[in-house]
Amino acid sequence: MEGKKGLKIVTIGGGSSYTPELIEGFIKRYDELPIRELWLVDIDRGKEKLEIVGNLAKRMVKKAGVPIDIHLTLNRKEALKDADFVTTQFRVGLLDARKKDEEIPLKYNVIGQETNGPGGLLKGLRTIPVILEICRDIEELCPNAWLINFTNPAGMVTEAILRHSSITKVVGLCNVPIGMKMKIAEMLGVEQSRVHVQFAGLNHMVFGLDVFLDGVSIKEKVLKEMGNPENAMTMKNIAGVAWDSDFLQALNAIPCGYHRYYYKTDEMLAEEIRASQEEGTRAEVVKELEKDLFELYKDENLSIKPPQLEKRGGAYYSDAACSLIHSIYTDKGDIQPVNTRNNGAIASIPYDSAVEVNCAITKDGPKPIAVGDLPVHVRGLVSSIKSFEITAAEAAVSGDYKKALLAMTINPLVPSDTIAKKILDEMLEAHRENLPQFFDSVEA
Repeated sequence: MEGKKGLKIVTIGGGSSYTPELIEGFIKRYDELPIRELWLVDIDRGKEKLEIVGNLAKRMVKKAGVPIDIHLTLNRKEALKDADFVTTQFRVGLLDARKKDEEIPLKYNVIGQETNGPGGLLKGLRTIPVILEICRDIEELCPNAWLINFTNPAGMVTEAILRHSSITKVVGLCNVPIGMKMKIAEMLGVEQSRVHVQFAGLNHMVFGLDVFLDGVSIKEKVLKEMGNPENAMTMKNIAGVAWDSDFLQALNAIPCGYHRYYYKTDEMLAEEIRASQEEGTRAEVVKELEKDLFELYKDENLSIKPPQLEKRGGAYYSDAACSLIHSIYTDKGDIQPVNTRNNGAIASIPYDSAVEVNCAITKDGPKPIAVGDLPVHVRGLVSSIKSFEITAAEAAVSGDYKKALLAMTINPLVPSDTIAKKILDEMLEAHRENLPQFFDSVEA
């Protein structure tokens, strides 16, 4: 970074509705994170959104009086040259693909969700080849850059990068741990800064192994409070089915919202079927939210992040990304939960696999904080999801149908190999245009 007046940051998927949050985060940290250039990159189909979001970004930096040059482009390679940080927040197939991921499994009485079960598998199969292409571009054009990925399924994507690319400077990011910490602080009526959660597990499969208030463990109190339906730790994109109080006490760890799919499968499936019939899938709900957001973003008098953005399920993602970049750049050494190579932090997960765990964030990236082993009663579920992620990443890279079937079948949300095959066949066909690795070799 020597010889430069400031940093160059590239955001792939720059036309995302989340981008104004990213801009806001960079503006408020500008004194310590001197960004000279921010490049927002998108694809042809995202051009209109990129221009709307890009113009809002330009108004935001102008109003804040910070000298960040905003560039908009559809040329990824042009943007990546000599970047210091690259953030990825894209959705292959856009929200129409998410709708298929949510609808098709429901026909077979299986949960349809964008990062869990069959939907998570298909999102991974579409996304991993694209992220690996981006990694190859980074190697060529900005080999010293840090890649900060918050494209879902973030755990599987980070796993694929660690196993199938030569990029080592990669961190996966999720807003779930941040949301859990915020909810706990809110539940207790205290400042977030006083709460510390010991996070460990996988992306969308992370547990709070302990919770501290001013350094004193209050896990039992938090679990008791969570047993109250009013404190169900809900998320905007997941139905807030209440936890059983006795079960939470027995679990003796704070589950994340996504654990409902595994511990309350029947109730969550019933709720998904009801919601898809009455309100539409989450993709359809988000489409309407996005339409409203982009109408707001078009307003030439708007020069701040609108509060309506927080209705989107991924609120605070971008702020987490800004904090992470800031801590790497300043060698801060603060504690943040991120997706990174395990390096022995969690004993029962392979050393070279991606985990979601508290890390000290330094100029050399995340340093995982060892937790030893996970409690025996959650270890099996976490291990089965890890084996699913590894197998799914191999299927995504190879385009091997049998490997994809294996991944679908070993996922705990899929009841049998027969149903797995039916769902896989229908979903592969539905997503054919975004799965060339499964079809091109057949048609050649």
